[in-house]
Amino acid sequence: MHMEALEVESKGSNSGDDDRRTSSKDGRSSWGCAFLLVNTCFQYTAYFGLSTNLVNYIKVELHAGSKSAANSVTNWVGTSAITPLAAAFLADSFLGRYWTITLFLVISVAGYGVVTASASAALQSAVFYAGLYLVALGGALQPVMASFGAEQFGDDESERGRKSSFFNWFYFSINVGCLIGGTVLVWVQTTHGWRLGYGIPALLSVLAVAMFLAGTREYRRHQPPGGSPLTRIAQVVVAAARKSDVEVPDDVALLHE
Repeated sequence: MHMEALEVESKGSNSGDDDRRTSSKDGRSSWGCAFLLVNTCFQYTAYFGLSTNLVNYIKVELHAGSKSAANSVTNWVGTSAITPLAAAFLADSFLGRYWTITLFLVISVAGYGVVTASASAALQSAVFYAGLYLVALGGALQPVMASFGAEQFGDDESERGRKSSFFNWFYFSINVGCLIGGTVLVWVQTTHGWRLGYGIPALLSVLAVAMFLAGTREYRRHQPPGGSPLTRIAQVVVAAARKSDVEVPDDVALLHE
């Protein structure tokens, strides 16, 4: 009886320890996700605060025609749509998601800073476009950020519901950022001028970096970078070229799967 009581007590103690560890992990991932959501909202508020009224800025401040301004913005938006490929490649192959996000956030801060300085001091258009394309590069984080958010959860049944809830809030934060950037910040630009109108996105980009770094201790980081896939593809091509003259054996057991 005494041994059975000890076993029951031991099982109860282990169950309590497991519950505490699970609760600690849940709290940690919840805080990490909160930092990611606020960071995402800041990023998209800044981005749409810059992009929504961009044609007007180029026409009024850089003295470009309507066709030229629209073409410049189209090229920039197209570049912004391509740059996530570079971010995803770096995250999966070399840097990992955490350091890729940090690097590209810092690049975006530099871009917003250059754009704001150009709008404030009426610098040459080349300086403005340099900042603009830095923003296009630094803002290439949605796929990496979404994958990093998914990393904060495990694969068991209880975590799947929390993961689904996170993605609901993730896209909600994107839409909130788009709404504020495309309305409130455009109103600020129209009413109070470009210096303040572009200064606020620059400030939000700094806050986005600070918010992401503040959550560093709360994040789970499971997947290390796996090396360049181009290297593995090249190895297959080289191996196939070297063995192109090898005869296929009649015995299939000698073949590798």
